[in-house]
Amino acid sequence: MRALLALAALGLLLALPASAQALAEPTPSGAEEPVDARPVAESFEIGLSTDTIAVGTSFGGARLVVFGALDNADQKILRQGRYDIVVLLEGPKRDLVVREKSRFFGVWINRGSERFRDVPTSYSLASTRPVRDIAPPLVLRQMSIGTDDLAFEPMRVRQAGAGKVDEYAEALRRLKTSSGLFTETVGSIEFVSSTLFRANLVLPADLPVGRHVARAILFREGVFVRERSEDLWVVKTGIENQISVFAARNGILYGLLAVAVAIFTGWFGRIIFKRD
Repeated sequence: MRALLALAALGLLLALPASAQALAEPTPSGAEEPVDARPVAESFEIGLSTDTIAVGTSFGGARLVVFGALDNADQKILRQGRYDIVVLLEGPKRDLVVREKSRFFGVWINRGSERFRDVPTSYSLASTRPVRDIAPPLVLRQMSIGTDDLAFEPMRVRQAGAGKVDEYAEALRRLKTSSGLFTETVGSIEFVSSTLFRANLVLPADLPVGRHVARAILFREGVFVRERSEDLWVVKTGIENQISVFAARNGILYGLLAVAVAIFTGWFGRIIFKRD
């Protein structure tokens, strides 16, 4: 009996290493691997209703529609409305000068000025909600979302008087807004289906000519996810375009012709309205 028990214990000890080795062996190629439960990141694409806007003498403004498709969206977050989209259209960037004027003995004179670098000549924004409710102020500032968060960089570095620069920047922002070149509309982005959306941007009559950039930015619960961009070209047409091209290619000749036309117009007007 004792001999049988000893043999059984020895067989158990020999079986344990084999069992451990079997557990350590990799899963056979035919077996199913565990499924990765990590969510797939959202992605989206955009398109414009047109990529070129022609500006002529009768141009009175335009409407631009930005279409988009959202893929791999979390359906629960989508139903709860916690996805936000911001669509921007930035005009060509140029250096601009802001001047301060004041009355001096009944005459308006320049009291000071500030030149800013790479200022967008136009800026149109559409969003699902007010931008302050979409993302933190730091993110809005870094991504230039909203007219209040556009950073205007002065051309010259001042050792003192930073507050004065802020006043000039605020004046520039106010002038652009009053002229209709800086606009913001809230709630103008609508989801036409669970994954498709569109944004309507109203463009002013004095839309600057050149390359505009349409940006679409996706946020999930206040966190930046993706950004897409497309180019929009605003071009002159008709006689205005021909004059502009001629002036750019033949500056000196264009100036001489302008002076000649002014002299002829003055002389001809004098002849017509001359009194005997």
